[in-house]
Amino acid sequence: MKTISSLLSGDFSAKTCLVRVDYNCPLEQGKITDTTRIDRTIDGLKILLEAGFRLRLCSHLGRPKGQVKPEFSLQPVADYLAQVFGVPVPLVSPDIADADIPEEPSIILLENLRFFAGEETNDAGFGAKLARFGEIYINDAFSCAHRAHASTHAVASMLPAYAGALLDAEVSALNTVLEAPVRPVVAVVGGAKVSTKLAVLNHLVQKTDHILLGGGMANTFALARGFEMGASLAEPEMLDIVKEIKASAHQSGCVIHLPIDGIVAEQFAANAASRQLMLSDGLASTEMMLDIGPQTLASFGQVIDSAKTVLWNGPMGAFELAGFATGTFSLAQHVATATADGLVSVAGGGDTVAALNGAGVAAEFSYVSLAGGAFLEWIEGKILPGIEALEG
Repeated sequence: MKTISSLLSGDFSAKTCLVRVDYNCPLEQGKITDTTRIDRTIDGLKILLEAGFRLRLCSHLGRPKGQVKPEFSLQPVADYLAQVFGVPVPLVSPDIADADIPEEPSIILLENLRFFAGEETNDAGFGAKLARFGEIYINDAFSCAHRAHASTHAVASMLPAYAGALLDAEVSALNTVLEAPVRPVVAVVGGAKVSTKLAVLNHLVQKTDHILLGGGMANTFALARGFEMGASLAEPEMLDIVKEIKASAHQSGCVIHLPIDGIVAEQFAANAASRQLMLSDGLASTEMMLDIGPQTLASFGQVIDSAKTVLWNGPMGAFELAGFATGTFSLAQHVATATADGLVSVAGGGDTVAALNGAGVAAEFSYVSLAGGAFLEWIEGKILPGIEALEG
């Protein structure tokens, strides 16, 4: 990929950049409730502004499905950007006539791209409309790079294309753990189902030295080992697949670690009555495993202590329920402590970010990606169309 570093070091007469960002922020009553996605782009945008570039930012928000819906307008984002940069930030329709495209403001924001059906269909005509706003295209939205949309794919072939600072940082962080890691490499993988992360697991057993499993997928692996998992979330129909993953891991020299004890309850509810048990003892038919236990935490911690690189995706249990967050939060804190001592730790995915925030350690990891689908597809080994479009 060409990055903005090469752009800034070149002699370019072109000074207007169309920048694809991901400002898909949560809104309540027209107010942004979490500005993290915007804030992560600001430093990179300031670098471009200070170099004399004019910025034409574009993003989607929500799922208006090709229709103009006022509740999905990016006006609150334009207002927030105006506060951050201290200049007016006009909100302009991508469908505006050529003669009406503003030239002078240092920053403009295009209205929600998904108001236009051509965005999600990767329509070349809509891509050409976007291309009118810049002489250079910059993609700074890694979280949207797994989608071949007009603003991430079609337009990239119409203008000189570069990776923005945030996208470059995301790709560099993931390459650090998957392509050129310092070993041993440990993957912490949680979540509800093996079926949703089958490709992830198949790829990671080829790339890592250890995998620590938690959540519902660990229950399925425990079933395959012959443990009684009671009413726990599990996928008995995936047992043959689990055996194939284990065989592939063995062949690759990757060790898959399962919980050895857990916190179980009969109700999926906050502060439900619970008990600790060894998985080898088996759960009662009415019990669910909702968190890893202290012995598992100690065992997983020892594996982390032996690592040089950690990749984390998914919680260890039902961390969103009071009384069942200890395993996830404590392991996250363990990784954060090790990071302070030199461990490289990269995490990503929606539930993962929420868990690390809940544990109060997100800022202590080496890198935390805000991407969901793009993060998963990258660690599955897929080629992302938005990244491929920047390679030349």
